[in-house]
Amino acid sequence: MSKAAQLDRDAVRIGDLVIGPGLPVVVIGGEDARWLRLPADGDSPEARSIRPAGKAVTETAAEMARGTAGDGVGEERARWAGPLLVEPSSAVDLPAVARHADAVVLGPAWVREPGLVGAVARLGLPVILQRGVDQRGRVVTLEEWLAAADHCASEGNEAIVLCEGGGRTEPAAASHLSPSDLAPTPATLDRAPGPAPDSALHSAPDLAIMRAARERTGRPVLAALGRDGGLAGAAVAAGADGLLLDPAAPPEARAAAGEAATVLAALVRPQSPRTLTETRGEIDRVDAALAVLLERRALLAARIQRLKPVGGFRGRDMERERRLVAGMARRAPRLGVRRLAPIMNAVIEAGLHAAEEERDRDGR
Repeated sequence: MSKAAQLDRDAVRIGDLVIGPGLPVVVIGGEDARWLRLPADGDSPEARSIRPAGKAVTETAAEMARGTAGDGVGEERARWAGPLLVEPSSAVDLPAVARHADAVVLGPAWVREPGLVGAVARLGLPVILQRGVDQRGRVVTLEEWLAAADHCASEGNEAIVLCEGGGRTEPAAASHLSPSDLAPTPATLDRAPGPAPDSALHSAPDLAIMRAARERTGRPVLAALGRDGGLAGAAVAAGADGLLLDPAAPPEARAAAGEAATVLAALVRPQSPRTLTETRGEIDRVDAALAVLLERRALLAARIQRLKPVGGFRGRDMERERRLVAGMARRAPRLGVRRLAPIMNAVIEAGLHAAEEERDRDGR
């Protein structure tokens, strides 16, 4: 494998976004990138929506008759200068995708279809291959998923991102379906699918399979969260290089994903910044994590002041503080006891002052 191909395999560039190990966790469907699903000709008005992240633009059949899916991609491209990912409805959409998109999303219904995977790979755009459950309840296996990635690579395209959408299923309302859940099956790629079902299977990402895919291929991996940001932290801790949110995910889901990518990633994800800008970005994420932990510590310190017989500055336990600093020095040898001691003294005093001010405000 050439050096360029190896770089494509380890880290994939989508517009100005780079996804891979040692890099910041990205949120697709959040502030980092947008993606949209192109509607099929036979979709119901509810399903015929081109929904970039953070929006819910539903077009009626009459409105769609005045335009094409390609127009929709071009319009979104004009509105959004950042990375744009598109999930095609059929092979007919690929010319528009090639003109305007920065990457292509292939849902679980299409991962089993070598013809479409090959056609998409030949566009020369990065490809996101999503494993999961299609609208008929069929689960894409790990082997089928990785075989699709190999087929894409055999067409000369190594810019592949594996996206884990889940295999453990439970009944869910149609309002909770991800766009990939409503994708046509391979047999209907060139004709309109029937109306979207009223209910289908909703799945959560299988983080163990996501990790296995990373270990076996070395490729970047995403966790597809649908419209629920509740698993964002677990996905980051499990090693996800990015989080994929449904285009219609609510603001609270995008906020949860953004917090996990910023705060938790700074604690659990080794980073290898290469430039001044990247290094400053990583420092910003570490500082965000520090702020969260300092606020949590201040709240706990305030509770201790209410529980101790003698609180405030008079109740300080200097021996306990020395043990605390010594324990921290084992985790931060570069700073050591000498540098950590004044830092922790400032943190402790700030917490005590905050607790006293809170007590005075409450009249206690």
